[in-house]
Amino acid sequence: MLTRKQHELLRFIQVRLEESGISPSFEEMKEALDLKSKSGVHRLISALEERGFIRRLPNRARALEVLRQPEDANTKPAKAPTSGAVGMVAAPARTAPLAKPANDVIEIPLHGRIAAGVPIEALEGQSSLPVPAALLGSGDHYALEVSGDSMVEAGILDGDFALVKRTSTARDGEIVVALIRGEEATLKYLRREGSMVRLDPANGAYEPQIYGPDEVEVQGKLAGLLRRYH
Repeated sequence: MLTRKQHELLRFIQVRLEESGISPSFEEMKEALDLKSKSGVHRLISALEERGFIRRLPNRARALEVLRQPEDANTKPAKAPTSGAVGMVAAPARTAPLAKPANDVIEIPLHGRIAAGVPIEALEGQSSLPVPAALLGSGDHYALEVSGDSMVEAGILDGDFALVKRTSTARDGEIVVALIRGEEATLKYLRREGSMVRLDPANGAYEPQIYGPDEVEVQGKLAGLLRRYH
């Protein structure tokens, strides 16, 4: 048996997920339930989680998933509660899965810096970088901090974080992380000229780099970018 406030919170979370696919913030939940502090929201969330109505998605900021509804839930669609309102979210039809949060944030490995210019040592050290899941597709990903300006005409700037899908193959014209002679890595367009491999910059001030087929190893291809504004 849920308390009135637990009903209200479960209803508010589900309606918000159905409307936007994004979990409400703790501040929004506090205001919707007319609570005095976020600690009250934390207690309600913990109670709903312990009873199996919701779960917090691991390694993802502000992401909640509604697992089930109370057995006596109304069958009519519900709106987000106003202060003092009592109600529950309508249980969705069996054929329609519960709404999933679209604001998932996942942690991917951050492997040092990569050159967008003269090649530098690749994969130096490792930490992690929080990334919106919507920026990534399927597969294994990692991030590299861009150093240099040879890819500026492709919109890749010094200090950007390149989000890279791990792969050993790529098509001509794709932007790849290329490991050169097993020692240095660079971010460039991949081109093939007969048996040779050409790595093209996106900056007229730089010349293409041409290598033998055994000198270049593709370690991933660009999947997205993150940029910080200071």
